[in-house]
Amino acid sequence: MKIAKEINTYCSHCNKHTPHTVSLASKGRQRSLGKATRRHERAIKGYVGSVELKIHPKKLGKRQKILVECKTCKKSEERVFRKRTKKKIEIKR
Repeated sequence: MKIAKEINTYCSHCNKHTPHTVSLASKGRQRSLGKATRRHERAIKGYVGSVELKIHPKKLGKRQKILVECKTCKKSEERVFRKRTKKKIEIKR
């Protein structure tokens, strides 16, 4: 899916439609004290290599996210772009 670099959309801070710059939203860091991380650490304790997971989940398409930043007030917000899809988002040059 291709998206323009700049779109005119609603800004909740300005309370009107303004031009926004579009960028790809990156994934955040994984929590070091999350439940799955602690479980994995406990499983590999004592081994030299890594232990693979036994669960084989059904693969779903990811919900693509974009980061829109208002040009007037410089506030940015993350938006989910449509529904689950296997297509990646590209920004037009």
